[in-house]
Amino acid sequence: MPHSVVHLIGPGGAGKTTVGPLLAGRLGWRFMDLDREFIAREGDVAAYMAVHGYAGYALRNVDVYREVMDARTAPTVFALSSGFMTYAATMDPQYAVLRQAIAHDALTALLLPSFDLEACVEAIVQRQLARPYLAGNRASEEARIRDRFPLFMALRCARFDSGRTPEQLAAHIEGMVRERLDESGACR
Repeated sequence: MPHSVVHLIGPGGAGKTTVGPLLAGRLGWRFMDLDREFIAREGDVAAYMAVHGYAGYALRNVDVYREVMDARTAPTVFALSSGFMTYAATMDPQYAVLRQAIAHDALTALLLPSFDLEACVEAIVQRQLARPYLAGNRASEEARIRDRFPLFMALRCARFDSGRTPEQLAAHIEGMVRERLDESGACR
């Protein structure tokens, strides 16, 4: 049986790590979070970036993604880091191909609280500033989502409004996954 993967992509605060375990439970699959996998291998993300810079972090994050994907033994719902789909295409020789494969995969789900820029910015900034472990400020969080929003909107994958309840969103994504998989677990 193939080991299918649902990639949950989107900015920080879009609901990936909230909806991911719910979706995995509904499907009977494993849930993995790339940020947690990175932390398990490298420690605190901010401390890693302080030493290696954002480009160094992005390179290592792509490596961690590959390590996790290579080690999978079961179907998985995989929440990617908020910036994973927005790294510079030239940062790694194979990254552009990897990003394109994820973006075009039938089981990739982009989560955004709104498909309208201003509404998305407001929702994401509020959610991010409510996280006590983030040292962001309104201006930096707003600039980040404004920069990334067009990149996310340009992706050719299924899009989901994460402004609904996590349970509703998980059910909606589950429907897409079940519709696109055949009985063997392969994409139709």
